[in-house]
Amino acid sequence: MVQGLEVAAVAPGSIAAELGIEPGDRVLRADGRPVRDLIDFTYACAGEALELTIAKKDGSVEILEIEKDWEEELGLSFVQATCDGIRRCQNHCLFCFVDQMPRGLRPSLYVKDDDWRLSVLQGNFITLTNLSPADFERIIKEHLSPLYVSVHTLDGPLRRRLMRNPKAARIREQLETLAAAGIELHCQLVLCPGLNDGAELQRTVNELARLWPAVASVAAVPVGLTRFRAGLPALSAYTPEMARALIDWAQKVQAGFRSSLGITFFYLADEFYALAGVDVPPAHHYDGYPQLENGVGLVRRFLDELADLPEPPSRGFSFTLVTGTAAAPTIKKLAAWWNSWPGWHAEVQVVPNSFWGPSVRVAGLLTAHDLLAHFHGHCPKGPVFLPRAMFSSEGLTLDDWTFDQLRKSLGCELKLAASPKEIWAELVSLVAGGEQQRGQ
Repeated sequence: MVQGLEVAAVAPGSIAAELGIEPGDRVLRADGRPVRDLIDFTYACAGEALELTIAKKDGSVEILEIEKDWEEELGLSFVQATCDGIRRCQNHCLFCFVDQMPRGLRPSLYVKDDDWRLSVLQGNFITLTNLSPADFERIIKEHLSPLYVSVHTLDGPLRRRLMRNPKAARIREQLETLAAAGIELHCQLVLCPGLNDGAELQRTVNELARLWPAVASVAAVPVGLTRFRAGLPALSAYTPEMARALIDWAQKVQAGFRSSLGITFFYLADEFYALAGVDVPPAHHYDGYPQLENGVGLVRRFLDELADLPEPPSRGFSFTLVTGTAAAPTIKKLAAWWNSWPGWHAEVQVVPNSFWGPSVRVAGLLTAHDLLAHFHGHCPKGPVFLPRAMFSSEGLTLDDWTFDQLRKSLGCELKLAASPKEIWAELVSLVAGGEQQRGQ
């Protein structure tokens, strides 16, 4: 077991830098108690006084007495958030995306994490199937929340069948225990046509609503199916007609929740609206976007940000916006806005997902191979904006290409962006820098 939290970086001029803490050092104890994870460290750092036990890279151990302002940060980041590694998933879900990946991708993509600590710290969805009694006790005792839970269904036998794990059947009891303790929960339902949709979905949503306000939100996302499903159970993808029917039903349910709870409570992922060709709801529908990272409300936020963009400079030039098939209608609205201003010419390149297969439509799952196949060595004029979500925090695509490798292979002036404001700022900066003639 790795002892302590290993320091990855120290912010210049921070308290930690002044104390001589360096990358490679390890935080062993905080206020005399072993540091098990970043949760322990964060709680210990919340006050005005702190004692840290540090194992230096040279093998020596230091005890540091620290006085600081309330909740002032020390300036440390760590190699990972836990001292005992990441807890792996024990399920074998029928729809697991990792099981649908080909061989040869970078090893980290095949790691199935299911760690409740990362749910608290980073908003990762977990299944609760690998929590021990001690884990439940700690969550409740320290009131660690919110937790993001992949529920899928509250029917025990069905959940066991979907996840192929006997422990999955205990979900109702687990949620009720956490809710009774006041733990805030955000639930996800991966919908598989013919299995946990229809009447079963209605039962699941209604029963989760009975646990409100502890269950603060429920979101449904469509099952993602790649072309690499040989030997896996047969599953069906959502069709446009099915997506429209789901939206029609959801609108009635959501109206009822807004009347009884004061919030929408049950949300549909943006993918359903894109597949159905239906406009996403207005901002107030999303109640502050509790499941934005789950793809719920991203399009609405994008469109509202687009509506607030200021007028660009009059001296424009040509540029290209790259997207996947799901976000294409939204990105075309952004292009239309730019094309409404004199001198600007925005083109949209919709890249089909040849790597994973046509049913994978989100831009964040595009690969370098998809772009290379789409452009065939013919680079568009001017800057080419790629979705920032294509790249991991380490700067790699799903097929392990770096941004620079992709830029050199395409021969394009590549840019990364995630929002209309980012694109606006980059283009205005290019104009200000005298680069507006590029691509004309």
